[in-house]
Amino acid sequence: MKKTIFKGAATALITPMNPDTTVNYTKLKELIDEQINAGIDALVICGTTGEKSTLNYEEHIKVIKTACKHTNGRVPVIAGAGSNDTVYSVGLCKDAIDVGADALLMVTPYYNKTSQAGLISHYTYVADRVDAPIIVYNVPSRTGVNILPETYLELSRHQNIVAIKEANGDISSVAKTKQLVGDALDIYSGNDDQIVPLMSLGGSGVISVLSNVAPKATHDMCIAYLNGDVKTAKDLQLKYIPLINALFSDVNPIPVKEAMNIMGKDVGPVRLPLVPMSEQKREALIKIMADLKLI
Repeated sequence: MKKTIFKGAATALITPMNPDTTVNYTKLKELIDEQINAGIDALVICGTTGEKSTLNYEEHIKVIKTACKHTNGRVPVIAGAGSNDTVYSVGLCKDAIDVGADALLMVTPYYNKTSQAGLISHYTYVADRVDAPIIVYNVPSRTGVNILPETYLELSRHQNIVAIKEANGDISSVAKTKQLVGDALDIYSGNDDQIVPLMSLGGSGVISVLSNVAPKATHDMCIAYLNGDVKTAKDLQLKYIPLINALFSDVNPIPVKEAMNIMGKDVGPVRLPLVPMSEQKREALIKIMADLKLI
């Protein structure tokens, strides 16, 4: 039986920046404390929301190392370590493990894409060479490739591949995947608007953008469902749908960083090629946050 990394809500944590867009490591530690104090169940560092694609290698490893050291075992730290270069990804995974990561989040190869056979070979190659649990991250809207349920079944046979972050938005596909893999892979929602629907099919929780601004509510939603309180989970899911939609009204993590700055968290700007959201979208975000008493 494979070990579950976490159940509940993991925050796909933003990477805070100084005004000049250098990484703000002091603020990173503050955000980690806030998240843990709010009850979050795990942290994902240097994922899409953490602007991994514009961190250089040294920054990437330093952010992971800082997060692991500061978290100090209070919750699992999952490091974004995927790449469209399989061999490069192995080195990145090993370095993330060396600086303390408890698990790895590996996105599907992007731009060069690959076939389903190529996905199996890619993940198997990495999993054979690293000694840490791997979460396979499927986000076809960004990568241009989708993992099929039958491919998950093949991947589930590897001892080091333990979970899925599913962000393809296809609930029917999730149902088929769960039917095929059973308990061999934990399934986490990669979409905040589908947390409860995915958990109703046997999912273990979410890797969340929403929890950057509402960690307790996101955690409570998942734990309520896991404890059998479906109504509370459903009510929280529906309550936060307007905010979830606003947080994805522009390219992630533009809106969530803006929301955190509106809350006074001073997490800084996004890095180019991302740019600030329009004033119209920002005003809509402010109204929704005010309605939820987040500001």
